Amino acid sequence: MYCKFYGLKERPFNVTSDPTFFFLSQKHKEALSHLLYGVSQRKGIIVLTGEIGTGKTTLCRFLLNQLSKNVKTAFILNPHFSEIQLLEAIIKDFGIAAKSKSRLSLILELNRFLLRESEAQNNVVLIIDEAQNLKPGLLEHVRLLSNLETEKDKLLQVVLVGQPELNHRLNLYDLRQLRQRIMVRYHISPLEQDEIKSYIYHRLNIAAANNNRIEFTNDAIELISNFSCGTPRLINMICDRALLAGFVAEANTIDLNIVTKCADELNSYFVGECR
Repeated sequence: MYCKFYGLKERPFNVTSDPTFFFLSQKHKEALSHLLYGVSQRKGIIVLTGEIGTGKTTLCRFLLNQLSKNVKTAFILNPHFSEIQLLEAIIKDFGIAAKSKSRLSLILELNRFLLRESEAQNNVVLIIDEAQNLKPGLLEHVRLLSNLETEKDKLLQVVLVGQPELNHRLNLYDLRQLRQRIMVRYHISPLEQDEIKSYIYHRLNIAAANNNRIEFTNDAIELISNFSCGTPRLINMICDRALLAGFVAEANTIDLNIVTKCADELNSYFVGECR
């Protein structure tokens, strides 16, 4: 709606997990390094956590684009599955043609696939997003899958991605075997205050079709920082609304007045989100 007015080829503050807009903050850079290390060194089970809206899924999609061609991946979103359904989803995403849907058959098919890829000097990575939704029985099943290995290496690298509740679940006594096999952990924190301005202009520059004709005043950015507490999704929401309000007012400069009105509109929905 406002893209033509501001000379944008697309909306810069969509809340979708688009890796094109991935912003390499210090924390996201560290998280990416942990993931790349865990995958390349075949560490088995890797856990990435972060609060809602901190960019975990975007980071995972960005990671997929960074991996070499000899790394085969499956990316499972919102795993509200039974054990068999999870296996079927994993098999399908790896592109394996299963002959039967029995648990034993699916595991055998997966094991054959992993052995073939290992013989071809390929690495195989399974990423499960929203892993805090996995019940303890399914997490234990994931541990058993991660046990598939040769004498030298793990055949399957598993990345569990989720909200902090995932750590609470992993601390359950019944999951102590899984917990002991987690070799890499990282928790993504929100953006630092001094990174927020760079984040905003990073997304604006990527979305710009012509010369960027949008300016956020420093006091507007300070309010965005206070409203969002550095959470990228909340930054996107208030900035998107601010651009719409700026378009209506035919303003190229997004000032404190515009952002204040947008924050007031959103506050009723997000009271206490980051405080």
